[in-house]
Amino acid sequence: MYLSQKHMSRRTMLRGMGVTVALPLLDAMVPAQRLLAKSAAVTRPRLIAIEMVHGAAGSTEIGIQKHLWAPAGVGRDFDLGPTCLTSLEPYRDYLTIVSNTDVRNAEAFESREVGGDHFRSSAVFLTQMRPRQTESSDVRVGTSLDQLYAQRYGQDTPIPSMQLCIENVDQSGGCAYGYACVYTDTISWASPSDPLPMVRDPRVAFDQLFGSGATAEERAAHRRTDRSILDFISAEIRRVSGSLGASDRRRLDQYLDNVREVERRLQKVESHNASGERRELPGAPIGVPDSFDEHVRLMFDLQALAFMTDSTRVFSFKMGRDGSGRVYPESGSKASFHPASHHQDKEDRILEFQKINAYHVGTLPYLLEKLKNTPDGDGNLLDNTLIIYGSPMGNSNLHNHKRVPLFLAGKAGGALQGHTHVKAPDGTSMANVWLTLLHRLGLDDIQSFGDSTGELAL
Repeated sequence: MYLSQKHMSRRTMLRGMGVTVALPLLDAMVPAQRLLAKSAAVTRPRLIAIEMVHGAAGSTEIGIQKHLWAPAGVGRDFDLGPTCLTSLEPYRDYLTIVSNTDVRNAEAFESREVGGDHFRSSAVFLTQMRPRQTESSDVRVGTSLDQLYAQRYGQDTPIPSMQLCIENVDQSGGCAYGYACVYTDTISWASPSDPLPMVRDPRVAFDQLFGSGATAEERAAHRRTDRSILDFISAEIRRVSGSLGASDRRRLDQYLDNVREVERRLQKVESHNASGERRELPGAPIGVPDSFDEHVRLMFDLQALAFMTDSTRVFSFKMGRDGSGRVYPESGSKASFHPASHHQDKEDRILEFQKINAYHVGTLPYLLEKLKNTPDGDGNLLDNTLIIYGSPMGNSNLHNHKRVPLFLAGKAGGALQGHTHVKAPDGTSMANVWLTLLHRLGLDDIQSFGDSTGELAL
């Protein structure tokens, strides 16, 4: 259908009292006499790169035999039943499983590097480069996949990229085995020597997205009022809403309701954490929920809101930190994460670790459903997003980096078809997958990436 002559800028902002709120894509933002689909087509696919540490039960010999990660069938004919990916069944049309790849540059090449796998793996995940072993500031690894994409296609959004995490980070000094902590604290590198800090506090990420106060003092003052940021721009909301058609008003109202709901949940977390009650995470910032589920969901909500408004198109999300002893009661396992990953290749303990893997993957459908239900051009946000989920470690009991867990979700604007399982030839580097994705995302001038040897047919 063709749209009216009225045209609102895609970068329209609602401003007031230090608050800046971008708007979602509305029909009124499409230039007159242009199809909505054609307008949306100029927006590059969104990218979310998610790392979960400690490998997977499916990377063990027993796990491979029992298909605990990768299904037995390849191509379109595969059964997720035995795997820890069963929660993704409703989204198989958006799912591309890539199995049997290795992350060679995370392995120990020299005797002095033995034992340091936990402290270099995350740095290799999105760079596929070998970290320089140092505990000083002369860190060096490589530019990460997410940053290559952000540097090429993120510069025309208000925020080129955002980096989020769940676990605590400490980007100073050395950690162990001669590696600086920054190697395990971030997965995003703007250059080989420029690691990007990751935001753990959802409130901080919310303020970055919505400009909730120009200064820290102003932001604190806003929070003390217990008012929504939308209260500070109510006049602007009424003004803009009055100029929109009925369908645009509904879309705007739904978006603002989502913003208000996320803010309400943040206020609830902060109120609880400031109450003096005993916290499960006593050292965490006040905006960080004790609940892993709630923390992850808040971060996913913020990513979805950012994509709705085209505030940014690139996220990296570190959902775990190597060596974490966190317990996930909702998984059905009472074991703490890192000890559970050292299962001594005993079947009963591998199956216990599998429960944690399944739980972590099971957080993704919340995001997938939210993106799928958000219109975007002639499709939805999940059609126009690429989500990477994987680990740079394979069998964590051996600290090896072979047959690592990896899947892709979303269709990346048509770059991926979904509903497929690709089993790579033995010895294939994960870097081949990254090179393929970079090419399909439009960076086809990049000839190699990390230790890639060529593209992998997806």
